[in-house]
Amino acid sequence: MKSSMLKRNSFWLALSLVLVVLSAIGASIVQTSAYSITVKDMSWETASGESMSALLYKPNSVSADNPAPAIVVAHGWWNNKEMQDANYVELARRGYVVVSIDMYGHGDSDYLPNADLAVGGTGMYDAVKLVADLPYVQQDKIGVSGHSNGARAANFSIAIDNEADKPLIAALLLVDNDAVYADEAGAFTNVYGARDTGIIADQYDEFFFRSYSAEGAVLTPPREYIGTPNAQSFLNFGAEGTEKRTAGEFYTDQVDGDEAMRVIYTPAETHPWGTISKSTVASQIEFWDEAFGAPNPIAAGTQVWQVKEVFTTLGLIGFGIFLLAFTRALLTTRAFAGLKYDGVRELAANSRRGHSWFWGGLVASAFASAITYVLLSQSPIMGGIAFNVIPTIFTQGAVFFIATWAALNGIIGLVIMTVSYHLFGKKNGMDLRDAGVLPGWRKFFHGIGLGAVVVTAAFGIVFVLDYFFKTDFRLWVIAIKAFGPDKLWIGLLYVPFFLVYFLANSVAINAFNRFTIRGKEWGNTAVLALFNSLAPIILVVAQYTNFFITGQPIPGFGGIFSIWLFPVIVILAVAAVISRKIYRATNNPYIGGFIMAAVVTLMSVSNTLTVTY
Repeated sequence: MKSSMLKRNSFWLALSLVLVVLSAIGASIVQTSAYSITVKDMSWETASGESMSALLYKPNSVSADNPAPAIVVAHGWWNNKEMQDANYVELARRGYVVVSIDMYGHGDSDYLPNADLAVGGTGMYDAVKLVADLPYVQQDKIGVSGHSNGARAANFSIAIDNEADKPLIAALLLVDNDAVYADEAGAFTNVYGARDTGIIADQYDEFFFRSYSAEGAVLTPPREYIGTPNAQSFLNFGAEGTEKRTAGEFYTDQVDGDEAMRVIYTPAETHPWGTISKSTVASQIEFWDEAFGAPNPIAAGTQVWQVKEVFTTLGLIGFGIFLLAFTRALLTTRAFAGLKYDGVRELAANSRRGHSWFWGGLVASAFASAITYVLLSQSPIMGGIAFNVIPTIFTQGAVFFIATWAALNGIIGLVIMTVSYHLFGKKNGMDLRDAGVLPGWRKFFHGIGLGAVVVTAAFGIVFVLDYFFKTDFRLWVIAIKAFGPDKLWIGLLYVPFFLVYFLANSVAINAFNRFTIRGKEWGNTAVLALFNSLAPIILVVAQYTNFFITGQPIPGFGGIFSIWLFPVIVILAVAAVISRKIYRATNNPYIGGFIMAAVVTLMSVSNTLTVTY
């Protein structure tokens, strides 16, 4: 039996390594168009005196003798340069030089105080200056595009470019953020001049494309944006009360003696959807082909970035399998053999009263999870910290918000388990030591050491593959990526919060709620995975059901708070499975809890905004 289990684990460990290597190679082949594009991970001191990180995609056919148009692309707030992969993959294979930046405060670029985040166009205009000096770039064909606050960075950059002795930006596409429609006096204007300019305005955007009354009330939802005075003025080059224009059409006019173009796309999508939308990417391609003309024309609907997403998702899956398989493999070594559990702990009895406590605890914890999240999202103090308006030591406000919510739920879980133990478990023969809740300090810290080795090895693989292939493991915003050493120090601020939750969650799942459903333990695991994610699922469903029916998010809760729940749904379900599998091999609920807390902390701090005060 032991030999069979060892062989099975060896298979899963080997599979995990195959998946992560296959992920890196496959993603690299796609993003380099079979190595016809050179990818460089750049870092330089900008004209603003700050360090900036970026990915440069240069087609091998481009040279000083054969220059090409260049496009600087930027991610949204709380993201990083890899979130623009759909755009840089598709634009680079069409012959454009593409630079995808970490805006200041994000990724590996320097942090700035909140008040200075517009410096250098939040870094975008500083990147434009670098691009303008590249010998293989057509100087009169430099464009910028950004999603959400990346589009805001583009607007900042236009303001700087308008004041420059020699303007550098020839065209821009704003994705999921409003254009500048009016001057300081409130009159419609054309700040973009003769530049070709486009907007992608989602019909269900959580943040932008609304019109308001003088009192601040919403007059039109984003799905009615194209008919608003703002949109019509934009399409009419800043004029008011001219002909009515429609979405998806290119309009041209003479501005300062040059022909300029305007277009608005209105896909029936949400704000975060814009980063993984075939429709939005097609609009990007169509816009730049119209503005600059692709050096290597390929139909806008012919896209391969989805293949890269498949490969990076495989890597993410392989990473998760590695956490489990490598943990079990280490149990066969001399250093950690003492943590291996060779006994067979009986599952909890399936009594009617036991089921009542089980289902009651799950419902109570899910309800508490939903309520605490909504309450935190409506707290002015928590909102001030989350958006880095209130100065604290927690320089990543978004991570602090999620970490605080996690810790609250961990404490609530501890309360529920304490009540359950004293009113039911203790009277029905539950032994905390036998269940692994009280393993002894030596075994506890021994288990934490095992978890630390596993997490270090897993991220070591990430760094090695990033070095050779310039890619990461991600499914949309669920991303495992390489990061600078500063993120380790930042992570120390938040890991205690996540430890409270994931340790308590693993104890609850494995020591208090492990039994069979219809004679199968996997049924119990599946139910626990579902209830781990149930509150976020309910909140997201409620938010977007209301949005699609009314055209507006739920007041006081919609927007970024619901968006932050997308990765949480997957992470919490996976946490239940990983902690259960590790517990079965060790009878120690703290190992899996520590591993998940460490991984989630590093995921969080390396994929968000950091500010200084």
